Amino acid sequence: MSREKGPASPTPRKRAPRKAAVLVSAESAVSPFVGPEQRAALIAEAAFFRAESRGFAPGHEVEDWLAAESEVDAKLMLAVESGLPG
Repeated sequence: MSREKGPASPTPRKRAPRKAAVLVSAESAVSPFVGPEQRAALIAEAAFFRAESRGFAPGHEVEDWLAAESEVDAKLMLAVESGLPG
């Protein structure tokens, strides 16, 4: 019996291009109510109060900013979901 040989190396399969995921940032989701400047001011204020509560101990600036950003964005998203301005 004779065997038919296939190609020496398998032909690579072509993949369909991936569809880009649609991501909505918190900033763009709240844009009808709060502009980027006002959002940044709210975050700065919240970060200040976090630092103040620690006695302005150095070394936590980024941690304070990120926590304040998360807090402000959560409050803004809640306002958007409930239909209330900022």
